[in-house]
Amino acid sequence: RKKRKRDAPPSPCRSHGPGPATAPAPPFSPEPPRPAWTGMGLRAAPSCAATAAEQRRRPRPCPPPPAPLLLLLLLSLGLLHAGDCQQPAQCRIQKCTTDFVSLTSHLNSAADGFDSEFCKALRAYAGCTQRTSKACRGNLVYHSAVLGISDLMSQRNCSKDGPTSSTNPEVTHDPCNYHSHAGPKEPRGRDPGPPSYLFCGLFGDPHLRTFKDHFQTCKVEGAWPLIDNNYLSVQVTNVPVVPGSSATATNKITVIFKAHHECTEQKVYQAVTDDLPAAFVDGTTSGGDSDAKSLRIVERESGRYVEMHARYIGTTVFVRQLGRYLTLAIRMPEDLAMSYEESQDLQLCVNGCPLSERIDDGQGQVSAILGHSPPRTSLVQAWPGYTLETASTQCQEKMPVRDIYFQSCVFDLLTTGDANFTAAAHSALEDVEALHPRKERWHIFPSAGSSAPRGGSNLGVSLGLAGLILVVFL
Repeated sequence: RKKRKRDAPPSPCRSHGPGPATAPAPPFSPEPPRPAWTGMGLRAAPSCAATAAEQRRRPRPCPPPPAPLLLLLLLSLGLLHAGDCQQPAQCRIQKCTTDFVSLTSHLNSAADGFDSEFCKALRAYAGCTQRTSKACRGNLVYHSAVLGISDLMSQRNCSKDGPTSSTNPEVTHDPCNYHSHAGPKEPRGRDPGPPSYLFCGLFGDPHLRTFKDHFQTCKVEGAWPLIDNNYLSVQVTNVPVVPGSSATATNKITVIFKAHHECTEQKVYQAVTDDLPAAFVDGTTSGGDSDAKSLRIVERESGRYVEMHARYIGTTVFVRQLGRYLTLAIRMPEDLAMSYEESQDLQLCVNGCPLSERIDDGQGQVSAILGHSPPRTSLVQAWPGYTLETASTQCQEKMPVRDIYFQSCVFDLLTTGDANFTAAAHSALEDVEALHPRKERWHIFPSAGSSAPRGGSNLGVSLGLAGLILVVFL
């Protein structure tokens, strides 16, 4: 019996049973011929080899999900890819970036509220990247965007918590925010770009920079309108600086923000020498809804420097006191600055000083600096304690670029002997750099056709200053 059991042939299905195989599996062979039909319409039972081949041809079922710990490991390594069982979520970093560009493309870095709006857009960008983070784990563009957002937030001092911009900026409309409705879309959906801004400044005794970047030195004693349009009025009062001289300086500034829809009621600000308040004349520090802050006053230096931000008209006004006199700088959208009636054409910021009130040649530069007047060497030292050399040295300490602001500083020192005019010229240049929308126009130099070189040689300045001081005192 043992011999018969030992000699018995092995079962053809032994290698495919549930137990351990005792013999190697037969090699894969082509599909065997179909079995013949048997009685009663039934097929013959297929062989084990045919069954194995048929199982290989069938699609394999999805494997059971791995253990939670293994699944987390695969996700963290980025090894879980799309399979036959489910479709992975799509990485939407490109849409996040496109939305951010559309939210910031209309912003102007020189405009009021830029930092606030830019931070809102950054927070919206960060939130979008967080929502698509799982689908973008292995995406280099995604990781670059996350790092870029972090860097920009640090540069702009943006907090991670706060309001965010709408992902559809075309729907956003704040009637008390000039930038949200400025520059309506042109036909065919073309964007006209950010609004154009103008700058005007008044400082010294007094030097005027108009909206057209013309530079003039004027007398304009008494009260004169700098700006008078449908949205804003600015009036300055100038008094003589030195007895017997036609040179004047500003000792009073009045700013009127006219009533505008639901944004603000009319607000009046007034500053005089030694009284530079941080509030409007009615005692308030803002206009309209206090939460919206469509108009507000910010005190930068007590009694010396205040800023007024009118968000509803995109306008910023700086007022300073330096020594005994006041300076003013303003930035305003061009379309609003030019909104005035014919009867309001007397505006120093728009058309400059009248010819009868100008001390210079009317070409935008101080005639003394250009050397258009005959020399009077006896007048170069117009004030005790200052010569051309000492005045130039003192002005150059704060203004190394010998532009019109430097030359005006020299002129003011020689004309008045008041060292505070050096600080006034320097602050005026700082205000230009803070408010003027075009960097290439910050510095103004004498015209190339003048007799004085662009660098401002001492000889040219000496001859010119002597001539202008003659004009001032005569």
